[in-house]
Amino acid sequence: MHISFLIHNAYGIGGTIRTTFNLAQTLSEQHDVEIVSVFRHRDEPVFDPGAKVRLSHLVDIRKDTDGYEGGCPEHRRPARVFPQAEGRYQQYSELTDERIARHLRTVDADVLVGTRPGINVHIARQARRGPVRVGQEHLTLDSHSEALRKELRGLYPRLDAVTTVTEADATAYRGRMRLPGVRIEAVPNSVPAPAVEPADGTHKWVVAAGRLAKVKRYDLLIRAFATVAAERPDWRLRIYGGGAEKDKLRALIDELGLYNHVFLMGPANPIEPEWAKGSIAAVTSSLESFGMTIVEAMRCGLPVVSTDCPHGPGEIIDNGVDGLLVPPRNADAVAAALLKLINDDEQRQRMGHAALRGSARFDPSRVAGRYESLFGDLVAKCGRGSARTRLRGSLHRTQGALLGGAYAVRDASRGALRRGSPA
Repeated sequence: MHISFLIHNAYGIGGTIRTTFNLAQTLSEQHDVEIVSVFRHRDEPVFDPGAKVRLSHLVDIRKDTDGYEGGCPEHRRPARVFPQAEGRYQQYSELTDERIARHLRTVDADVLVGTRPGINVHIARQARRGPVRVGQEHLTLDSHSEALRKELRGLYPRLDAVTTVTEADATAYRGRMRLPGVRIEAVPNSVPAPAVEPADGTHKWVVAAGRLAKVKRYDLLIRAFATVAAERPDWRLRIYGGGAEKDKLRALIDELGLYNHVFLMGPANPIEPEWAKGSIAAVTSSLESFGMTIVEAMRCGLPVVSTDCPHGPGEIIDNGVDGLLVPPRNADAVAAALLKLINDDEQRQRMGHAALRGSARFDPSRVAGRYESLFGDLVAKCGRGSARTRLRGSLHRTQGALLGGAYAVRDASRGALRRGSPA
């Protein structure tokens, strides 16, 4: 299959970019895969797409380069296709409308995959007949405004499938969006096995990582750690990431006198070596559409203390086995869960081993297999795909008829196996 991903900006840092690269790289072992980025703002991507994945862009916004298009008159005029209710609307324009439309009219793919609601809208409205159309949802239905949900309700029926990252969100789409004929599947994000030795549970560090944004509630974690530090002053907390809340969090650390116990470490890439230095991971978000950092930490052998917020943590963590789930917005509960693992070396290490085993289900090979099955079913069911694939199928059928059925001929000189269509 030729699989084409369309993404907002493949050159940035974020969970959607990371999981798209993971998926594309794994699928490229068996298929023809490309990632098309609407924007390009730096010379090279942060994440490695792999040698077999083609990476291209539609609009160049690298300043001080010959190809810079950010100042074009068309880029100053508002977008008409990208939905106004989508969070990235201000970054889109008449220029992106035209470039995306041109790409979707000409791409010769079996499967087109959009990676955010606004891009899914483009695919629904502008993709040519032929490719299977799949819209990925990396956020949650509840996180979309009513205006956006209304627009998606009108356009998503033009897609062949919508994928969510949790079963809870898939249930919400099936029950509330009224998308007849659209296949709705929950397929989690993937996280590869880290290239570091897993944590051994002996280091006295709690580790957290992610955007320093309000929804992540690092203020809650810091307040919880004040209780932890009072009982176990030998333990420390490292928070990795950057964002708008940094100054407020720094002020809170100073206010609580935790400057020797809580450290804002800034962004880290790769993050795996930092997880492996810890013994417990902490997530205190009020909302997690999936929870990439939870899986990342578990793949490094850390048990995770997480708020049981919608939707991801409860589908990733087996409470009491490989981590602990606590009520959202409750600093006392977070502190109690952290202290439970801090004060019990045997339980902490046992949960770390369980996290390492259980998180293998998020390996890219397993997740890619689920997508491969979904894409194959849709291509077969819809009888669509790229001109190249349709021609290949026609030739195979003709060969099968001429030869009277299935055949397999091994070329002894080249050691290659060629397969024909069965009778």
